[in-house]
Amino acid sequence: VMNGAVMKNFARPEAPFASALVGEPGLYVSEVDESDGSIALYAPKIAVLNNVSLDHKSLEELRALFGAFAAKAETAVVNIGDAEAAAIAAGLRRERLYTVAVEGAADLVATNLAPEPFAIGFDLAEHGGSPRRVRLRVPGRHNVANALAALGAARALGIGLGEAAEAIEGFAGLKRRFELVGEAAGVCVIDDFAHNPDKIAATLDTLRAAPGRLLLLFQPHGFGPLKVMRRELVEAFAARLGPEDALLLCDPAYFGGTVTRAVTSADIVADLVARGAPARHIADRAEAAATLVAEARAGDRLVVMGARDDTLSSVAAEMVTALRARRG
Repeated sequence: VMNGAVMKNFARPEAPFASALVGEPGLYVSEVDESDGSIALYAPKIAVLNNVSLDHKSLEELRALFGAFAAKAETAVVNIGDAEAAAIAAGLRRERLYTVAVEGAADLVATNLAPEPFAIGFDLAEHGGSPRRVRLRVPGRHNVANALAALGAARALGIGLGEAAEAIEGFAGLKRRFELVGEAAGVCVIDDFAHNPDKIAATLDTLRAAPGRLLLLFQPHGFGPLKVMRRELVEAFAARLGPEDALLLCDPAYFGGTVTRAVTSADIVADLVARGAPARHIADRAEAAATLVAEARAGDRLVVMGARDDTLSSVAAEMVTALRARRG
């Protein structure tokens, strides 16, 4: 098993960065994406397509890459609750297609969602059969869709639905995916990988399922993504933040080399302020973090968001320490 993030189920003190698992031969499971175009080289037995969203490439390129990826598979497991993925599914042969959807019509469906701050329950049913109750140890509607996709892959391998559902209830989640780092002074500090519009929207929607003010520190993962996703990023935040919340953007992650700084964090904040969103630009990340810690009060959720920079986890941990020191 190869995954881009650390899988908590497999992490141990002697192997804290467990993003891979070595098991029996004959089955290789891997997370793949479109970032470098190498997805075009895969010829999977089972292809799982959960969603198609703006990130590394244009939507036109993404549609072509993911469409070809799914078409090569013996079985394509597709979340038809996502409009872009559904459009790809519509072009596939039905006998090689297994569909999943949250509160929709599909081969495998999830209904009656019951969100919790850090978990979610739902009814699971296949082909219109009797439902069984499932509770995930990770929150959010998007994780229900993720679970359905994984269960669909298990079904394509011939694994019983009951056995697969029991296994997925034991999934502890991934590092930096809505990860509760700690709680101090009545404030929860969460570390999250959200960096593109769809992921940001999913994280904010999950946060909104529980009460409390949102204090967000967002570090964009580069100047290029800001230029490509400017309008969509602004919409994702502006549509989900209230006047009592706070969003601080520091400068983007930068690892050297020549970059075009045509769109900056300050530009995104200007767009957000024009929409009435509670956004501020503080260039220095440490200063932005300290500002949010100073403003936090009991009941708040303080969330660090961004990608391509593992030191963001350290920022979240330092926030917890600072909150504890403030309480003392």
